[in-house]
Amino acid sequence: MAVVHRLFRLFSPFTPAKNNLSSFLIRSLSSSSPHGPSLDPEIDLKEAAAELEKSSSPSSSPSWTKGRNFHWVFLGCPGVGKGTYASRLSTLLGVPHIATGDLVREELSSSGLLSSQLKELVNHGKLVPDEFIISLLSKRLEAGKEKGESGYILDGFPRTVTQAEILEGVINVDLVINLKLKEEALLAKCLGRRICSECGENYNVACIDIKGGDGDDRMYMPPLLPPPKCESKLITRADDTEEVVKERLRVYNKMTQPVEEFYRKRGKLLEFELPGGIPQSWPKLLRALHLEDDKQSAIA
Repeated sequence: MAVVHRLFRLFSPFTPAKNNLSSFLIRSLSSSSPHGPSLDPEIDLKEAAAELEKSSSPSSSPSWTKGRNFHWVFLGCPGVGKGTYASRLSTLLGVPHIATGDLVREELSSSGLLSSQLKELVNHGKLVPDEFIISLLSKRLEAGKEKGESGYILDGFPRTVTQAEILEGVINVDLVINLKLKEEALLAKCLGRRICSECGENYNVACIDIKGGDGDDRMYMPPLLPPPKCESKLITRADDTEEVVKERLRVYNKMTQPVEEFYRKRGKLLEFELPGGIPQSWPKLLRALHLEDDKQSAIA
């Protein structure tokens, strides 16, 4: 349990959650709209959080040695690799990786009432409204609670200061990891993404090789090619066009940079510049998290 012990020294002692996140989010939603869930304008978030805190019985502090109760958040531009690194840390720490992008895509593939409206937003690089993201997340957290989950690594939430304030009002976020990547590499990486239409695995056909300059090291990210059985079944996401990717980056920078400042002021933000592909970046990320002694088990 060396991982957990080092993390306990790295961060402040565990503070019990202020109250139940999913319960608060569900109570903050109104289901009266025929067009789907929306935040009830009559509900004051601070008052609702305070009321929920009063009505919630305090939970005992779980043991860190069980590898649970980590409440981490991953920030970063679309396509930077949040899912890849969040998933690896999820395995290492023993907590679920919850990606709101996956939740949205699951909804898109359904026949729900909002599916067509969501497709229009996503295909034009627009952000999905706060209330819908919160609704999807609350459902996922409720399902996790029923399975006994008590921690998580969030990927794709919060994206706005409003979402960050809601999250901070109901749970003690331990750490926010902000992944960064050169825009030239980010654009190439997004345009190179491919998905196997049969098995659903993600690949990337882009070979990124950016020469260093002005003291910067060369950046090399080899392609992640599919096995022969998937080669003929690769498809491109409808929103992975240059125009849409650039729009996503513009919207992200406008909406999410204030979130970075929100957590920076609270001393919870860890900024990490990706130096290259997984072989270069993963060990350095672990060292930044004081987890370098466990990188071999994590990679395996």
